[in-house]
Amino acid sequence: MILFQLKCEHDHEFEGWFKDGATYDTQAASGELSCPVCGTGNVGKALMAPRLRTSRQKEEAAEKTRQVAMAEATRVAMAEIRKQVEANCEHVGTKFAEEARKIHYGETEKRGIYGEASLKETAELIDEGIDVHALPWLDESKKN
Repeated sequence: MILFQLKCEHDHEFEGWFKDGATYDTQAASGELSCPVCGTGNVGKALMAPRLRTSRQKEEAAEKTRQVAMAEATRVAMAEIRKQVEANCEHVGTKFAEEARKIHYGETEKRGIYGEASLKETAELIDEGIDVHALPWLDESKKN
């Protein structure tokens, strides 16, 4: 669809929507256009100001593009972290806090582990001086 500013022989201005420029040309040539104010069929295109992007709109579009790129880069980085953790560490599931304590206190061999811990368990591990890190874990099954 295209919007033209139209003007009749009596200087009445109005808008007209057309499928494309060729549709306007066909309707104008066949006399199908008329002024909604006075009804005359002598209608033509009026001068129109082009719709230009303002510098603010350009800045907003650039910022949105930057944010989308940053979000994608973050998603890729998180996926790589997950890949490395899964390849190099043992998944201990909900026994993470228990296993982390055993490793810290020398009750079992030192190794990289990952799993699930509640906020309370994580806080307790930190209070005991056990080095733990919460990682965002993307659900790969929910990809679009």
